[in-house]
Amino acid sequence: QVQLVESGGGLVQPGGSLRLSCAASGSIFDINDMGWHRQAPEKKRELVAFIIGGNTNYAGSVKGRFTISRDNAKNTVYLQMNSLKHEDTAVYYCYAVHQGTVYWGQGTQVTVSS
Repeated sequence: QVQLVESGGGLVQPGGSLRLSCAASGSIFDINDMGWHRQAPEKKRELVAFIIGGNTNYAGSVKGRFTISRDNAKNTVYLQMNSLKHEDTAVYYCYAVHQGTVYWGQGTQVTVSS
């Protein structure tokens, strides 16, 4: 079992920044794949970014603005979001893949508004 707890969401103005955190606990010793999805109102959940080993990948809509990173000592994955836009408004969900099972966090709301 893996538990994921997200934090760092909130309200930010367009052009601003936020950093999301996702702390993992439980059977985490062999988690290699972690990342973030988001879901905006009335839209499907979409992949934002993921990190596998030392390799990262991003959705085209966030490339160059978002950075995913992982601190193995803290069992935490981060999503640094810069130059935020209205269309980044969504609930952001952290995920981790462990022994073929995908675990999800509870989600954290990000609202970009002036």
